[in-house]
Formats: sequence, C-alpha cells, structure tokens
Amino acid sequence: MIQGKKIICVLPAYNASLTLKKTYDEIPFDIVDEVVLVDDASKDNTVEVAKSIGIKHVISHEKNKGYGGNQKTCYDTALRLNADIVIMLHPDYQYTPKLIQSLSYLIANDLYPVAFGSRILGKGALKGGMPMYKYIFNRFLTLSQNILINQKLSEYHTGYRAFSKEVLEKINYQANSDDFVFDNQMISQIFYAGFEIAEVTCPTKYFPEASSINFRRSMKYGLGVLGVSFTHFFNKLGLMKSEIYKTKK
Repeated sequence: MIQGKKIICVLPAYNASLTLKKTYDEIPFDIVDEVVLVDDASKDNTVEVAKSIGIKHVISHEKNKGYGGNQKTCYDTALRLNADIVIMLHPDYQYTPKLIQSLSYLIANDLYPVAFGSRILGKGALKGGMPMYKYIFNRFLTLSQNILINQKLSEYHTGYRAFSKEVLEKINYQANSDDFVFDNQMISQIFYAGFEIAEVTCPTKYFPEASSINFRRSMKYGLGVLGVSFTHFFNKLGLMKSEIYKTKK
C-alpha cells in the first residue's frame, strides 16, 4: 500500500510463459498488494507458470476474448478485490515493472488519477528496438489524436498504465471494443470525463518473445484509432452521442 491505498497489478496474458516469471520477479511487492493474471486462452502453459510462481488470482478464459476483452476481466477483478490503484502491466517483459512505484505514487499522492509509462518521452522507443515503421506510425497517430482530442500526450499507444479506482468506476470501459483499439477508447473516455493523465519516461524492449501485432493488424488498429479520435471530436461538438461516453456513475 501507499497512503493506505491498496495497489493491484493486473497482467493481461497471452502466450506469456517464457517471460512471465521474469516480469513477476521484478514487481515491487513492498507496495503491490496483489497480482491478478488473466490468461486469454493461451496455447502455451502460461496458467501453469502463473500458479507455480505463486500468483494467487489466476483467471483463464476458455475462449480468446481479445486484448480489450482481457483487460475488461482484469479491471473487473481488480475492482472486485477492492483495489484503490490498478497497474496494468504486460507480462511479456517489454515494459519494466521497476516503474510501478513511480506510476503508483503519482496517483496515491492525488497528483493525477491516471499515469502512463511513455516510450516516446526521451529516446526509449528506438533505443529499445521499436521498428522504424511503428515509430513513424506512432508519431503520426499521436499527432492526429492530440489535435482531434485537444490534448498533449507524448503517445496514446503505450501498454503500461495505472488507474485510480475512481476512474475505473466512472468510465464505461465495458462498452469498448474487445480488440486492440480498446486502449485508445479508454484514453478518449478518460479525457472526455475530465480526468488528466500523467506520463513517465519508460524504457522498452523489443525481442522475439515480446508480443507485437503484424503490419496488417497495425493498419487495422491505426484506422480504429483515428475512428475513436473523430468520434471523440464529434461527441464534444454535440454532433454524436456515443455509448462509450456514458459514465457508470
């Protein structure tokens, strides 16, 4: 805990058996109270590895629900376990768990309700091996999103995120896609609801075992991201009324 606030780290997993233990071993359990792993019908032994290293809360989807569908289960479970702060960390070891403290303290000290680890602040992305086409793609999408959403994030595509309980209880993330665009819908919902997002420079690693989407899926994701940004823009103008912006409370 920090400031009496319970911290739960959620791991949305898919075929993460080779990197899960390395990720788990670096989680700072001096402040993290519990870990939840949601396995999205992996084809490897991710569930067995999770249980063998001592993860208490292991949930296994019988059918693959997608990256967004996985996160929905993660957040639902964390809230059910009375989390005050929820850290979403990929178990593929692309992001270092050593930043959990920095992200958590920003929320625990009531500075920001949401905090992201950014690969773009500094030179972490290219230094860590991000393919050039993905970097250029990231920069183009982020510029477009900042203009349409009227914000100044360094990137909208990081998978390293921390949320306060208040945010997760208010935004209607269950109305979002079950695919990769879920992440961007959440950001849109967060800003639409009036919350702010802090960013912390985050080193990243690209290697064969780290999860990644191919070029075709990247193009689909990019078009989905632009769609979310235009939806946000038109809802702010009052020209649309989308379900995802209906708050839960």
